[in-house]
Amino acid sequence: MAAGASISTAYLEFDNGDFDAAGFTAQTLANARSLAAVIDHTLLKPEATREQVEKLCNEAAEYRFACAMVNPVWACTATSVLSGTGVPVGVVVGFPLGASLVSTLRYEVATLARLGAKEIDMVLPIGQLKSGNHQAVEHTIRSVASVTHHHGAILKVILETCLLTVEEKLRAAEIAIQAGTDFLKTSTGFSTGGATAADVALLRGVAGARCGVKASGGIRTLADARAMLEAGANRIGASASVAILRELGELTDE
Repeated sequence: MAAGASISTAYLEFDNGDFDAAGFTAQTLANARSLAAVIDHTLLKPEATREQVEKLCNEAAEYRFACAMVNPVWACTATSVLSGTGVPVGVVVGFPLGASLVSTLRYEVATLARLGAKEIDMVLPIGQLKSGNHQAVEHTIRSVASVTHHHGAILKVILETCLLTVEEKLRAAEIAIQAGTDFLKTSTGFSTGGATAADVALLRGVAGARCGVKASGGIRTLADARAMLEAGANRIGASASVAILRELGELTDE
């Protein structure tokens, strides 16, 4: 796990130093509370209103989701609603294009942390990666990780796997880990595709027990969530979080 990260190893299951996906899945799907604890309850639509953001945060507090994930403009609102609940606020940066200046990202992360954000989901510089400029990619992630960890927050790096070749996914994952990310994340949900079990398994294969893996993008059902957990995810990003929990509740009540 990256230095300075605040994530607890309680979110990970290890077997001889490796991530135990089967054990983690069984533990997570044991009840709705356990499943909620690994879901980032998410609202990133550009047309989202204050009322919708407040509803998201109230649901995050009620169901005890891992965090409420919002766009930067709503950081203050989310922090206010969730104050005293123990549920952290997560905010995206460089989203969804991965085309921001390093200085912009650093300033935005520092500002968001001061506003109360505890989790930062950052899109890596996709064009730089595909251009083979791996040094620029590493510098960007390391710079953001440094600011994030300085403020006691955790960093998730979004690879946007649907735009990458297998080789690029492997390279991006290793660069992100070496640069200090706390999680590898599959997707923004705003590009040509979302999370797949194959991509989650690939990222977990690179990460091992070195960092977390977050599956995000198109996860709408309990079956979707189960597939991602079984593939090696230990965090899930979803906007259909409440519906997924209700599915699990219906099954466990039978």
